Amino acid sequence: MKGRALPLTLRLYRGASAAASLLAPAWLSYRVRKGKEDPTRLAERRGHPSAERPDGPLVWVHGASVGEVISVLPLIERLDARGFKVLLTSGTLTSSRVAAARTPPGVIHQFVPLDARGFIARFLDYWAPDLVLLAESELWPNLIAELGRRGTPVVLVNARLSDRSAKRWARLPKSARALLSRIDLCLAQSEEDAERYRSLGTPRVEICGNLKFDVPPPGVDPAELKRFGVAVGKRPVLLAASTHEGEEGAIIEAHRIITSRIPDLLTIIAPRHPERGTEVAELAEAAGLAPRQRAFDEWPDADTGIYVADTIGELGLFYRLAQVAFLGGSLVEHGGQNPIEPAKLGTVVLHGPHVWNFAAVYDALDAGEGAAEVADAMGIARAAYALIKDSQLQGHMADAAFATVTGLGGALDRTLSAIEPYLIQIRLEAR
Repeated sequence: MKGRALPLTLRLYRGASAAASLLAPAWLSYRVRKGKEDPTRLAERRGHPSAERPDGPLVWVHGASVGEVISVLPLIERLDARGFKVLLTSGTLTSSRVAAARTPPGVIHQFVPLDARGFIARFLDYWAPDLVLLAESELWPNLIAELGRRGTPVVLVNARLSDRSAKRWARLPKSARALLSRIDLCLAQSEEDAERYRSLGTPRVEICGNLKFDVPPPGVDPAELKRFGVAVGKRPVLLAASTHEGEEGAIIEAHRIITSRIPDLLTIIAPRHPERGTEVAELAEAAGLAPRQRAFDEWPDADTGIYVADTIGELGLFYRLAQVAFLGGSLVEHGGQNPIEPAKLGTVVLHGPHVWNFAAVYDALDAGEGAAEVADAMGIARAAYALIKDSQLQGHMADAAFATVTGLGGALDRTLSAIEPYLIQIRLEAR
């Protein structure tokens, strides 16, 4: 890039993505039917703007999904407070709703265009960002190549690269080096992430830590918390947060095991994708339980064993209600979900073995006795039962988790310090 010929694999990718772009309307329509796209904003996915570009320097921040968007919110708030115009892009419906609810009023949200050269060029022609901040591991070849051609600075913030992803890139060393050599600065979450990026040819890598440690815990509507508190009463609560297909069955089985000894247990299941709520409720019904669903404005009563929290943006409410939270995406091979939010709220964390997306965080929590690994329904049942019955153990683990995550903060200030030269430069160029 920057004038160098692309390796064959990247040239093939460019050609294939150009051909695939012809099918984009049909593919996007299919995703609308699946509830995965906003039908009123499909043009954004092909690079067409739906908002006006503000005057002056523009910082483009991109996060793929909910977790990435949440992690960059404090960074966006700091940039906005300093007078920078910010364009935030993401790729999922849920993340767009989080952006609408939690970003400052002047921040513009768009759906990121699909990684086809024509769509990317159209997007960049209109928005013309002065600085691009890509969260975690958003390494889209056409996007990075086009930014390189235009000379736009690109910084990877909160950068992470799992061992399995690094091994995949290592099979294509020329492509990896061509792509990563265009990254002006990589701000890695950990030494392990930094070393993986360096080994693949990233020229400038610094370690800043994980921005997610600096994100405030999710908020809650006090009136709603009070209403739920009344509905739940003194019942013990087990939360299964951000579960994926293949995990809810284990949670329901764990619930059945625990209720043989704690019959008033309320288990709340919050699927990662809320549109699966009815599917989860049907699993509970098949197990002989009578679930209730949040999406239908149903409330748990004394006879409710399983409550399906199939809404967006309410995990802060359910973390506060629960004594124990199992975090999904970890019994199945998804890589786990972010444990920092429940740890900051004093909820004890259980997780499965597959947590490579947050390996450093889980390692620190496990080592500090702030979380525990479980392997199956029986493991969840045993751990949750022990914690519910032993308030001293529960308090010890909650305190340990809180101490661990609060002690790992500071990435936000380090990230801002690292990108300061770019911010100064775009301000000078705007004069």
